[in-house]
Amino acid sequence: MRRESTLIRLVRGTARGLGVVVLAWALAGSSLVERATAEQVRRYTRALEFDFAAWTVDAAAVRLGQVGLGAAGYLPESDRTALAREYAVLVAQAGQLEADLVGVVADPAQTEPGGASAPLRQALDDLRRRQTAIRPVVESILEEQISVALGQAGLAAGGLVFPPVSFHFTQLPVALIVSPRQIIQQDANIQLEADLPLEAVADLERRVERALDVSALVVPVGGIGTYPTMVMDSSALSWLLETVAHEWVHNYLTLRPLGMGYESSPELRTMNETAASLLGSAIGRMVLEQHYPDLLPPDEAEAAAGPPPAFDFRAEMHATRLRVDELLAEGQVGQAEEYMEARRQVFWEQGYRIRRLNQAYFAFYGAYADEPGGAAGADPVGEAVRRLWASSPSPAAFLRRIAWMDSFSDLQRALGEAVTAR
Repeated sequence: MRRESTLIRLVRGTARGLGVVVLAWALAGSSLVERATAEQVRRYTRALEFDFAAWTVDAAAVRLGQVGLGAAGYLPESDRTALAREYAVLVAQAGQLEADLVGVVADPAQTEPGGASAPLRQALDDLRRRQTAIRPVVESILEEQISVALGQAGLAAGGLVFPPVSFHFTQLPVALIVSPRQIIQQDANIQLEADLPLEAVADLERRVERALDVSALVVPVGGIGTYPTMVMDSSALSWLLETVAHEWVHNYLTLRPLGMGYESSPELRTMNETAASLLGSAIGRMVLEQHYPDLLPPDEAEAAAGPPPAFDFRAEMHATRLRVDELLAEGQVGQAEEYMEARRQVFWEQGYRIRRLNQAYFAFYGAYADEPGGAAGADPVGEAVRRLWASSPSPAAFLRRIAWMDSFSDLQRALGEAVTAR
């Protein structure tokens, strides 16, 4: 899934070291402008909400250690890329060991699960120690590689990228998304503790829906635009690079009208997320070309030349969204919800494990419209952002232009379109 940047769009600083601590505290809070629906929802979430203040202080301490260490700068390029690759392999190996461990412990035929699982536990502990030891250096390596790519894309001033690229591998919170039932629209996005059991998640969704007559869904996220950015561990270097670059765009936009207006309308949210996705993909690909060329995904022409998928997820989800919008526009809310559940079962049978498909699902995933189709449906905002991207002479020109827009009508005017009320 795509990444999310849902946090409060307050001023991100740029300083390393002690300055990060001050900025971290400034960022730990909720949006200055909270919707009435979000405040109602928080009656049910306050005890479960993620503690950003504690996280940012811990992350700042890690950043201070990295500044003092400066280890990445002394490594030859071959060792730097090898270390990043090793970290990705360690993440994959840890995931496999955890799955193996669950299999041994849960095996009803296993008479001594403790003894049988001991070698796996030891191997996992050893792996985690190595992962912890190299994590700060790998973070610094990827930050520098992305910074260089941003500079090459024209997004540096005086040789410096502003704000500096800064991220931290961490376990991310989950997000509770709330939409009205009658229309697909994100009215609340509240970050919750990372380790909520599925039973607690389902209970929270039910209680919020029943009390407020809304659609609710708890979703996982891969990145959050704090400073430093929160990014989850992944064995896919291509995804990591794209995600860190995506969240850097959100930090860049924070001091500009587009980022400041993130929470003010669905159109601006889609403009933010789509712009960040487009630029994140482009910067991530640049880093892959320079440092990890064997990991490059096929370009659009190569992908189009291959056989079509047996089940086109984006096309099917796009068709689903269009039909849901039609039903809701006709006032057939119950029929729309029955239709979404029927379609969820179709996706499930095709291997797409969607736990719930509802208005909140589309309100969240529909904001990421860097590719045609998908959960955005017929929303014209994503298409307009893609057109601006395609017509811009460079990624830097695109970002600098869209950053100063504070309404969808600004984007329409930039494309030479007639501005219509929405």
